[in-house]
Amino acid sequence: MSTGYFEFWARTRVHCAVGATVRLPALLAGLGAKRVLLLSDQGLAKIGMVEKVAAVLRDAAAGNQFVLAGVYTDILPDAGSNSVNAATAYARSVGADAIVALGGGSAMDVAKGVKFALAHGLTDICEAVAAGMRIEPEGKPTGIAHISIPTTAGTGSEVTNGAVIFNDNTGVKALLFAPYLDSDIALLDAQLTVGLPPAITADTGMDALTHAVEAIVCPVSNPFTNGFCFSAVDHIFRALPECVKNGRNVQAREEMLQAACMATWALGNAVGAAPVHNCSHALGALYHIPHGRANGVLLPVVMEEFIEFYLPYAADLAKAFAVPLTTPEATVRAVIARIKQLQQDTGMPTHFGEFKIPPGDMERIVMAIASDPLAAMYQIPPAKIGAIVQRVIG
Repeated sequence: MSTGYFEFWARTRVHCAVGATVRLPALLAGLGAKRVLLLSDQGLAKIGMVEKVAAVLRDAAAGNQFVLAGVYTDILPDAGSNSVNAATAYARSVGADAIVALGGGSAMDVAKGVKFALAHGLTDICEAVAAGMRIEPEGKPTGIAHISIPTTAGTGSEVTNGAVIFNDNTGVKALLFAPYLDSDIALLDAQLTVGLPPAITADTGMDALTHAVEAIVCPVSNPFTNGFCFSAVDHIFRALPECVKNGRNVQAREEMLQAACMATWALGNAVGAAPVHNCSHALGALYHIPHGRANGVLLPVVMEEFIEFYLPYAADLAKAFAVPLTTPEATVRAVIARIKQLQQDTGMPTHFGEFKIPPGDMERIVMAIASDPLAAMYQIPPAKIGAIVQRVIG
């Protein structure tokens, strides 16, 4: 029987407002930053967003508070270990003592990998994640000022002390958890998300919803994590369809940023069995399916095919999704119906047909899911894996 004991880690300060990016210099100065590294990706560089943020930093640097020591934008999707290592080498070359991560989950997770490597004297992050998962129960501040600015509303990586890093040597998405890996400050500026295309808006929003669900259906969920999840689900169902339909609605965009932040904060504090992420990490690593798309397609399918896993949490799911609490199975099926309706309302596909997964890969896929690092927390029965994969490969 549970003693009711739990710990809730919430170190990151959140600043949320449309246009809040203008506060970035003052926030960095408050953290004692001297030599700032801006980390992002080529996509944001091409649309001018990186330069926009860099200009804000350069203008402030004129006041001798700090200098913009460098801008690094060669981060590839999936937050690969090669990207982490190259960015770490660049950070050392410019003497960076502060990091600003601008982008989606990949940029923010690479920034965490860089911070970990700098703090531990590593040149290859694979040394830390060679086993597929590394969890450090104790730690101390790194001395590296760290601000994250998400440009998508999905991963919530801006507030967690965990990172998903694709090990380019093994082809496995590895997990890294450590105290103080999280940002000192998360800056949520909805203005930076208004240009996100509808499909990516839907993908990232469904990612946030998956985080909320997997934090609810967890043996170590608690009133804090559930409170964040219930609020996140409410925000997502109200705001995500509007964001997909009218991307320039900054109020809806801001709601989604808040929802993503809350859902992932909850998940980071209720780490346990995560069957949807178990499947999405493995399939994403094999076929380079964007993480949000993978979770969005898999969420209702995993819940249907593995419904017995969700039945003990029917009452909490009913509260989160505002469905009547009847029998456990009827309640969970009502939740699944709401998720499927949200898929339809946001144009989310129901399978991975576009990725042309060969039907002959079934054995390889089942093995990848069964051996994914998250499977160490809970093994999905092989028959269930097969049923799930059969439905989603398209």
